Amino acid sequence: MPFTRENLDQYLKELAKEFRKRNGKFMPAEIILIGGAAVVINYGFREMTYDMDAIINAASSMKDAINSVGDRFGLPNGWMNADFMNTASYTPRINRFSEYYKTFSNVVTFRTVTGEYLVAMKLMSGRQYKYDLSDVIGILWEQEKKGHPLTQEQIEKAVVDLYDSYDRLPQDSRRFIENALADGDYEAMHARIRKMEAENKDILIEYQEEKPGVLNTDNTSSIIAAIRKRKGEQ
Repeated sequence: MPFTRENLDQYLKELAKEFRKRNGKFMPAEIILIGGAAVVINYGFREMTYDMDAIINAASSMKDAINSVGDRFGLPNGWMNADFMNTASYTPRINRFSEYYKTFSNVVTFRTVTGEYLVAMKLMSGRQYKYDLSDVIGILWEQEKKGHPLTQEQIEKAVVDLYDSYDRLPQDSRRFIENALADGDYEAMHARIRKMEAENKDILIEYQEEKPGVLNTDNTSSIIAAIRKRKGEQ
């Protein structure tokens, strides 16, 4: 079941009610929504996401509240999760550079990451088979339409704020963002990259079926590149 701009707040509201029911009104919690949920909340180019990556600063009973709401509404197991905190994109500094979104039931405050900080996180992840790269272009596109275009300097500063050095980004991600900003035709670029991401996902599914157990987070890029080269593509 996808989370959309229309239903996302409903689930957040229900989660806050469930948490308050379990812990009372004097135990606050804070959840920072990142990834696809942050994109859906802050931008219009992406209509949905299928899970909510989050940084959860709350009592351990929040996990029970998440599961309870999921069971009640038929949401997938782990519909909101903190798995992101085990990836290279995570840094505790995200808290400092997140922005207030909403508070529900007077106990659970939700924040999101937006603008150049969301771009920095997506570039650090840089997955070519998810929405990381198309999300970067979508954010650049919408920021420009809003009259607040992002510059190379802003993005580099955000990367430094979160990860200490611009050089910490994967080389492919640095090349990608520099070329994207130089090109500037974000609308055409977004459509092209979304198509590429979908093709790459199909490539990996097919590869996994042919060679189960070989694929992992460290070799996906090289496998995609090798298969595309074999097919005579760039």
